[in-house]
Amino acid sequence: MDKEKQLIEYILHASIDEILENIDELHPLDFLEALQDYDGNPFDLLQKLPDEYIAMVIDESEIDEKYNLLSIFSQNQKQEIISYMSSDELADMLGTIDEDKQQNILDAMEEEHREEMRELLSFNPETAGGIMATEFISVKEYMTIDDTLIFLRAISPNAETPYYIYVLDDSDVLKGIVPIRAILTSHPDVVLKDVMIEHIATIPVNMDQEEVSNIFQKYGYMAMPVVNEEHIMLGIITVDDIMEVLSDEHTEDMYRLAGLDEEEEIDGSVADSIRSRLPWLLVNLLTAVLASATVSLFDATIAKVVSLAVFMPLVTGMGGNAGTQTMTLMIRGIALGEISYENKKDILKKEFLVGVIHGAALGSVVALLGGLWEGSWIFGLVIGVAMFLNMVVAALSGFFVPNILKKINIDPALASGVLVTTMTDVLGFFFFLGFATILLNYLI
Repeated sequence: MDKEKQLIEYILHASIDEILENIDELHPLDFLEALQDYDGNPFDLLQKLPDEYIAMVIDESEIDEKYNLLSIFSQNQKQEIISYMSSDELADMLGTIDEDKQQNILDAMEEEHREEMRELLSFNPETAGGIMATEFISVKEYMTIDDTLIFLRAISPNAETPYYIYVLDDSDVLKGIVPIRAILTSHPDVVLKDVMIEHIATIPVNMDQEEVSNIFQKYGYMAMPVVNEEHIMLGIITVDDIMEVLSDEHTEDMYRLAGLDEEEEIDGSVADSIRSRLPWLLVNLLTAVLASATVSLFDATIAKVVSLAVFMPLVTGMGGNAGTQTMTLMIRGIALGEISYENKKDILKKEFLVGVIHGAALGSVVALLGGLWEGSWIFGLVIGVAMFLNMVVAALSGFFVPNILKKINIDPALASGVLVTTMTDVLGFFFFLGFATILLNYLI
């Protein structure tokens, strides 16, 4: 019997007292996996668990599962479970359900919690305000170490994380942070103001979640405070939130580079897949038509030198590959905040030089191959120069396209691939066939 089935059998047949005694050894994720494999009514299992544990299970579940699990319970029990749920997970769930279901959940909350949740829902879900949690430990700067310890014993279990203690004034303005070490090693009568760290990094509430993740990656923080323009502390973002953001962003970029909607599920319907993929395939078709139209301008040249048709895909294919390399590097640099106004020129110079060197190397090789193939060094010169120029174009387009798209607030991962490939295809054909037309008398 596998682990999930053993767990289900245990929950079904153990007494509630026995389950409560061993609940700390049962990770919510393990129970959630077992629940997903259970063919019976989920309520048979969930009814034997404490509300706080059910809240943790719902927190760990996927967004589209959260409401389904919560809706199993009565309105009274729903209210208890909601009171234990993390505010950021609850806000994520509310942001994905329709208005009637959302109101049903809000009605199950206490007034203070309801207003807090409405404020969270007012933030853009892809900003710091959209991913922050409002459960954090705050103290006043005039409290003593002894006061703080008494307070922590009472409040820590309900906080998002007990590792950081934030010091606020009476207007909830963030004044500093008290390290746990200071709490444990200072004299009980010491005032927090004397041991707190005043200059700390904060996250503006409207900062994009990608920028937030860059800060976490750069400094390795476990949690960071989120503040508004008045420096009033609104919540915290923890490293597990950032891991989820990074996973979502990487998935989104990967899907968009392939021309897919990030909402498409692997086990989704045929209709969903068609809606996700067909629009970008049509865009690709239009760009292919543009490349074909470029080739059609030189029909007479190709008819006289048939070998040109053999080598055309070589020029455009290599250009597309080189452009994709540069483009991918740029998109990653933009996503991680590695590209700035100060270093853009240096990056451009480097990529241009790389394009020139790649073009010279590959152009020389393909010129030799073309010359030997056709028995004409003029033919080799034509394809060599075309390869050189297209590799330079690939480097430049791979640099400029993502940066320009970012400048005009279009996701570089969404459209860069199509534009870069179009440029290398069209210009590759134009260079190769154009030079061949100019030197046609030497090729016949």
